[in-house]
Amino acid sequence: MKDLLKFHLCNQHHRRRRHHQTSQRQISPPSSLRVSVISLSVIKLRFLSVCNNGVPVSASVALSSSSRSKTNSFAAAFSVSDFLPPPSFNEGGGGENSASELDDLAADGAVYQKTLRLVECSMFAAVSGLAYLLSSSLAIENYFGCFFSLPIVISSIRWGVAAGRKTMVATTVLLFVLSGPVKALTYLLMHGFVGLTMGSLWRLRVNWSLSLFLSTLVRATGAIGYVLISSFLIRENILALITINVHAAVTLIFNSIGFNSVPSMSAIYALFGTLLLLNCGFFVFLLHILYAVFLTRLGMKTSLSLPRWLENAL
Repeated sequence: MKDLLKFHLCNQHHRRRRHHQTSQRQISPPSSLRVSVISLSVIKLRFLSVCNNGVPVSASVALSSSSRSKTNSFAAAFSVSDFLPPPSFNEGGGGENSASELDDLAADGAVYQKTLRLVECSMFAAVSGLAYLLSSSLAIENYFGCFFSLPIVISSIRWGVAAGRKTMVATTVLLFVLSGPVKALTYLLMHGFVGLTMGSLWRLRVNWSLSLFLSTLVRATGAIGYVLISSFLIRENILALITINVHAAVTLIFNSIGFNSVPSMSAIYALFGTLLLLNCGFFVFLLHILYAVFLTRLGMKTSLSLPRWLENAL
C-alpha cells in the first residue's frame, strides 16, 4: 500500500513537472524569433532616428535593454503604427498644404478668382456671340450694335486686358463655329477691336480724349477692313464705288451753287476719310457715354476715369 501511494505521488510529481516544462516552452519563443525581434528593434530605432530630423539614437542602449527584457515584451511592444513616420507640421508639411488649399478656395483665394474670371469671360463671350448672331439673323443689328462691345469692356475693366482679349477671341470663335467666317470677321472688325481698345484704355485709366481718338482710329480701320473683305467676297471694288459716288455728289453740289469745277480724286479721298472719321468719332463718343452710364448703374463707378462734366451729371 505504501509502495502504491509512493508511486502515485511520484507520478503526480512527474506530471506537474512535464506540464510546467510544456508551459515554459510555449511562453518562451525560439532563439531565431529573439534574433528577429532584436533586429526589428534596431530597424525601428534607425527609422525613428531618420524621422526625427537626423537626431541620433543610441543603438547600444536599445540592444542591451532588448537583450535584458523578455521576448514577449518585445512582441507586445511592436505594432504597425511604430513603423509609420510621425505627423510633421514643419515648413512645407501636409498641414500647411491643406490650409493653403483651403485659403485658395476662399472668396479672395487665387483658385477662386481664376475660376470666377474664367466663368465670367465665357459667359460674356456666349452672351455677346448669341446676341450678335440673333441680331444679324433678324436684321436688327443696327438697333443693338452699340451693346456688342460691352461684354469685352466689362471683362477688361474687371479682370484686366488679358481677360478682355480672351473674351473677344472666344466670341469670334463661337461666331465662326455657328455662322461661319464672314460674320466672325465682321464682329471682330466692327465691334471686337473697338471693345478691346476701350476696355484696355479704361482699365489703364487713360484720359477720355486719348481714348476717343484711339477708339475712333480703330473703328475706322475696322470699317475699311470690312469694306475690303466685302469687296473680296462679292468680286466688286466697293471702295471705288463709294469714292465715285462721292465724287459725283460733290460735283453736283458745285454745279448747283454755280461753281464750275471738278474736284480731284485726292480731294475726294480726303473728304471720304474725313467723313469716315467723323462717323466713327460720333459713334465712339456715344459708346463712351452709354457705357459710362451703364457701368455706373452697375456699381463700377470707382473703376472708371470719367471727365468732370460727366461725373457731375451722374
